[in-house]
This record gives sequence, C-alpha cells and structure tokens, in this order.
Amino acid sequence: MASMFVNLPVTDLDRAKAFYTAIGFRINPQFSDHNAACVVVEEDHSYFMIHTREYFQTFTKLPIGDPSVNPASSTAIFLETRDAVDKAVVDGLAAGGAEPGEPADYGFMYQRGLTDPDGNVIDFGWMDPVAAAQGPEAFANQQS
Repeated sequence: MASMFVNLPVTDLDRAKAFYTAIGFRINPQFSDHNAACVVVEEDHSYFMIHTREYFQTFTKLPIGDPSVNPASSTAIFLETRDAVDKAVVDGLAAGGAEPGEPADYGFMYQRGLTDPDGNVIDFGWMDPVAAAQGPEAFANQQS
C-alpha cells in the first residue's frame, strides 16, 4: 500500500510540532530530530514531514518561498464528521493558526480552511458518505 508524505518548511520546529499535535495528529519520534519531525496524519498512510527551513533548503537549489505570502500548495484532509472539521479548525486557531476564509457548505460537503503558524494551508473537510460513493452530481439528483 502506498503512503503519502507532505514535506513542509517551518520557521520554528517546536511551535509547528505543538500546532500539529493540537489539531489531533501525533509526532513519530523515530523519524524526528532537531531538523525535522514526522507528523502522523493517518497510521501507515499519511504524514507531514515538517522541516526547519534550513534543512528543507538542502532538498532543492530553488529558493523557498514564504507560504504566508505566496502559498504553493494546499493539503486537504477529510474527516468523518462536520463536528470533527470544526474541532480541528478551532483547535488549530487556539494553537496559533489562522482561518483564511469562511466555511464552505455545499450540503453534501463541508470545508474549512486553516493555515499553520507559517502560513502552510490545510483544508479540513467532510463529505456525505453517499455523495462520496456516488459522486456529487448523482447525490444532488437524488436529493431533488
């Protein structure tokens, strides 16, 4: 089975670890040190690797941008309930994150954006399981 690692540069590794644990993830100490930390999103499948900007720079010769000014990506994490989406965002705000816009409620899908303290974008969402299985258009047709 494939696993996904999203690599993010951060300015303060301890602050970033505190933020990501506050929104419900855990740090895997086996793959963490003074340069980086492995944030477990979903066991055996999905992870963030948060790197100090200096260490992240060793992966590329290109300049590293400032995600709070020029975001280059957005990671979407879908949770099991709308309440879980709200909790993740509220916990993230309390841990130093920001909500860049209003929640989006499409009926079959609910999303809220969150940025970590460095400006990296994480979108939390929920989708009705029937809509996820059938596709939004088929789900909407059944509702009318």
